[in-house]
Amino acid sequence: MDTQEITYKIIGCAMTVHSTLKNGFQEVVYQRALEIEMQNQGLAFEREKEMLIYYDSRKVGTRRADFFVESCVMVELKALTELEDVHLAQIMNYLEAYNVEIGLLINFGAKSLEHKTIHNNKINTTSNHV
Repeated sequence: MDTQEITYKIIGCAMTVHSTLKNGFQEVVYQRALEIEMQNQGLAFEREKEMLIYYDSRKVGTRRADFFVESCVMVELKALTELEDVHLAQIMNYLEAYNVEIGLLINFGAKSLEHKTIHNNKINTTSNHV
């Protein structure tokens, strides 16, 4: 399955969760529901995957990605009334720090589901993942 197919399936799962639960819950509720929906759709993922952050070849911290799907798509969830530029910058920083090509920023907090696909422009190759 290539990254486009994977992101399409993840967004479909998020739409199902949002149409069922609507907005108004805490992020963790959507995270748990999305976990169930992605399992139902046969997506392989790690939830709250701890990833190391390095500076000058030295570990300076860790970050937990909400989901790392099919070993190639990082998914960051929000439950806010409105996404801001800082949220886009955050996921872009994660993609660059972990050398991941594609990220999804999904917001369950608005009346309609919001999702943004973010590409890591520092990765030159567009690879298909199996």
